[in-house]
Amino acid sequence: MLELANVTVRFGGLTAVQDVSLAVGSDQVVGLVGPNGAGKTTLFNVISGLVRPAPGSRVLFDGKDITRRPLHQRARLGLGRSFQIPQPMHELTVRENLIVAQRFGAGRVDPRKIDRILELMDLTGQAERDAANGLALQELKRLEVAKALATEPKLLLLDEVLAGLETLAKRMFMDKLRELHETLGLGILIIEHDIETISSLCHRVVVLDFGQLIADGTPGEVFSNPDVIRSYTGADHA
Repeated sequence: MLELANVTVRFGGLTAVQDVSLAVGSDQVVGLVGPNGAGKTTLFNVISGLVRPAPGSRVLFDGKDITRRPLHQRARLGLGRSFQIPQPMHELTVRENLIVAQRFGAGRVDPRKIDRILELMDLTGQAERDAANGLALQELKRLEVAKALATEPKLLLLDEVLAGLETLAKRMFMDKLRELHETLGLGILIIEHDIETISSLCHRVVVLDFGQLIADGTPGEVFSNPDVIRSYTGADHA
């Protein structure tokens, strides 16, 4: 579904992502991990169209080259994106946030699908609340995912959607992501720092360090890899 080929990003003299190639299928939940500053969010920004990569980089989705396509075209092909810091649209209700997202991503509004998403994300009771001021953190996180779902994606890009949640809330959110993957057939690429969470949720883990891909495999393979241990701890594996 998603394929990155030799993706490189430079900001002036800084190389933020260097020659990264990977693929994510619709049947996978893939974790993207690495130390702070490793290039994870920059890579998400390349995929979603917020950052243009260096010449020679390629981003393909469903076999189409989207490297130079604008954001709305990527959304309408089936790429959905959430952000680490929830970004509800001010002065709009939860339902209206989903309507705007659906119009942007799908090019139309389907009230039945909006109702279904509210139900899926346990937001029906909050549908008419002010999205910016009437929600708790966990509800804001659910709204971020709901907005991405409203664009009718085939692949969800989730940027630290679990960050800031307490243990029980995090487990409940992980269960919800599993449900979305299984019931909607969505591929998921998720950035997350919590190794326990990633190991529990993901079929596969990709690790970036200083912008380079240093490991790609099952959670067990990746988190026992000496290079990965070194990137997180700065120490050699004993």
